[in-house]
Amino acid sequence: MRRWLRHDYPALVAQARMERGTIFWGDETGLRSDDVRGRSFAPRGRTPVVRPSHKRAGLGLISAVTNKGELRWMVLDGAIKAPSLIRFLRRLIQDARGKVFLIWDNLPVHRARAVRHWLAERQEQIEVFSLPSYSPELNPDEGLNADLKQAVTRKPPARSKHELKRTVISHMRRLTKLPERIRSYFGHQPFRYAA
Repeated sequence: MRRWLRHDYPALVAQARMERGTIFWGDETGLRSDDVRGRSFAPRGRTPVVRPSHKRAGLGLISAVTNKGELRWMVLDGAIKAPSLIRFLRRLIQDARGKVFLIWDNLPVHRARAVRHWLAERQEQIEVFSLPSYSPELNPDEGLNADLKQAVTRKPPARSKHELKRTVISHMRRLTKLPERIRSYFGHQPFRYAA
C-alpha cells in the first residue's frame, strides 16, 4: 500500500497529465431485494417487523468515478461477467475526453482472457491499473457503493427484481446530476490521496 501511495499512484497521475487523460476509479457491487438494514417503526410495546420478500432478486452494478465528479455506471441483471464488463468499458471510452486511465481492484473478471484481449487492442484509448490486493479502502468508488446501498436499504424492501432495479436506476440518475456529491467521496480520509 505504501508503494502505491508514494510511487505508483503519483507516476500514474503524471502519465495521465502528460497524455491529457482522465483517471477513473472503478468498482462493482451487488444488491439484493432481501437486504434489510436501517430503521423500522412499531407502536410502543410491539416488536417492529419487516416483511421480507420471499422472491430473492439480485442486481449488479459497475461504476467508475473521477475526482472531478464524473460518474459512469451500468446496472446488470446478475453477477458481472466478461461480456458485460467489456460493454461497460466500451461505453466508458466513448464518453471520455482523451485516454482513460482506469484504476480497479483484482477481481477475477478483470483478468479474464476476453477482457485482457479487448484492452490490448485499445491501448491508445484505455489503460488499466490494479490497486494493491486487499485494499478497498484506497478506492473512492467504494464511497459510491456505500451511498447506493444506504439509499436503497432506507426504502421499503423491494418485492421484485423490477422494483429493485427501478430504485437503483433512480438513485444513480440522481447521483449523475450531483457532481459535488461524487467529489465529496474523495474528501473522506482514506480517499484524500486521490482528490
